[in-house]
Amino acid sequence: MSRYRGPRLRIVRRLGDLPGLTRKSPRRAYPPGQHGQARKKRSEYAIRLEEKQKLRFNYGITERQLLRYVRKARRATGSTGQALLQMLEMRLDNTVFRMGMAPTIPAARQLVNHGHVTVNGKSVNIPSYQCRPGEVIAVQNQERSRQMVLNNLQYPGLANTPSHLEFDKTKLEGKVNGVVEREWIALQINELLVVEYYSRQA
Repeated sequence: MSRYRGPRLRIVRRLGDLPGLTRKSPRRAYPPGQHGQARKKRSEYAIRLEEKQKLRFNYGITERQLLRYVRKARRATGSTGQALLQMLEMRLDNTVFRMGMAPTIPAARQLVNHGHVTVNGKSVNIPSYQCRPGEVIAVQNQERSRQMVLNNLQYPGLANTPSHLEFDKTKLEGKVNGVVEREWIALQINELLVVEYYSRQA
């Protein structure tokens, strides 16, 4: 899958704080590039595009995947924007990150890809797996897997575990108690602008 592998701080300087992408904060407060400090008026399209890019880079998904999520969110009941954010938040890689098992979403994706994570006792290596309420997410009962997660738990990406999740650091086991609430989404984003951006295409 084609995903961004370039300098992450460059993206953070352009789009603002992305807690899922990196824990580092840039030294310079203005966007990168030759004209980064020039103040230019952004068009309506540019503002919507920027919000969409925040979602893409924070959750580490491709354009095609995001479009698929938007279409699925449209079919869900209630607010399309909120349904979209909930689907992205309930991905397995993001859930592993929010439980503190990995410092960033890319690191969590690697944990899942390499088979270090189990769901309801079965090994799952699909980062996009949608976690459901009641599911138990744990670390494989192998020394290497457990040591890796124990090291990560000392430096969690986010300080607080959201209300819909619980995690036992001694058992290295967590549970999904419900669907994430809007106020627990760490990313600063206006999801309505993302929906508007795609309303022309999808």
